[in-house]
Amino acid sequence: MLVTAIEARPVRSLDAVRIELEDGVFSLVGPNGAGKTNLLEALYFALTGRSFRTADRRELIPFGAPLARAEALVRDEDGVEHRLLASVGRAEGRRHLLDGSPVDAATAARHRPPVAVFSPDRLALVKGPPAERRAHLDRYLSARWASRSELRRRYGQVLAQRNALLARLAAGGGGDLDVWDAALATAAAQLGAARAEAIAELAPRFAANCAALGLEDPAEAVYAPRAGGTEAEIRSGLLERREADLRLGRSSWGPHLDELRLSLGGRALRRFGSQGQQRTALLALLLAEREALAEARRTAPLLLLDDVMSELDPGRRELLLERLGPGQTLITAAAAESLPPPARDRTLTMPPPAAVGARAA
Repeated sequence: MLVTAIEARPVRSLDAVRIELEDGVFSLVGPNGAGKTNLLEALYFALTGRSFRTADRRELIPFGAPLARAEALVRDEDGVEHRLLASVGRAEGRRHLLDGSPVDAATAARHRPPVAVFSPDRLALVKGPPAERRAHLDRYLSARWASRSELRRRYGQVLAQRNALLARLAAGGGGDLDVWDAALATAAAQLGAARAEAIAELAPRFAANCAALGLEDPAEAVYAPRAGGTEAEIRSGLLERREADLRLGRSSWGPHLDELRLSLGGRALRRFGSQGQQRTALLALLLAEREALAEARRTAPLLLLDDVMSELDPGRRELLLERLGPGQTLITAAAAESLPPPARDRTLTMPPPAAVGARAA
């Protein structure tokens, strides 16, 4: 799948901007404040209905405007184009449309390429709390295996029900906890097994990309489940912890506490990695996911690289371009000189002309 155009009408500082895109590497060049990141965000918003910078979509609405709106044209493998539109208004709420009709996340995902984002804000994926990595891993699961897209939501629903019953029992109410232990064990075993399979697939690619991008010590990506094993083993563990859970009023064991451990030379990147090592590890993880998805689906994910060159030396910039492989990539940079020569072939100077439709040089 290929994104052929993006329109922001408006999104943050962008108003009535349309840019046509092609396959391969496309670079957005301009000073800070020119709208480069806003354009990547508009594209991500149009495709997914979300922002990669904020959980509150209303932050995309320009000051004094009633709404933010972005559209993307996507051409599928058969040459058919689809239009994805996302909007959020101060009064009307948010919408996500496919060819003019409301669409849920799962259906939208089938009509767009997977999307991976590198931005300075996303370093939380490496150095932030485990919840960041769990959520990212579960998004990869949905992209890699469409049939597993509901595992996280299903587990969350059962967990919420069990927690509600624990709180009710702790307050003197009634209920059958065995029923929810069984349901949680089933959902937990399915989610944990899917996560473990995903990491087994990504780990060698992550290590190879870290090495290729210049990290000298061996890198590892390891899935560390809080509750692993079969349904019977998980249910037994829940029973052992029941008294503690009743005191806490919540479930203290399960995949909602799992960790994806990223390490370099046996030391956790989260705690001991330098800023440069953390940036490189994030790139290596995104590239590993891109490679795995491209191999499995024969469709390389769209890669959005925001300010990726600023802390890479010239050698590593060249290495990064070499690792991108086939597919569509958008890169932002403050100056063209920071880009390796292959990334300068198709560039757009930001901000683009409004309401005209900018094309690559």
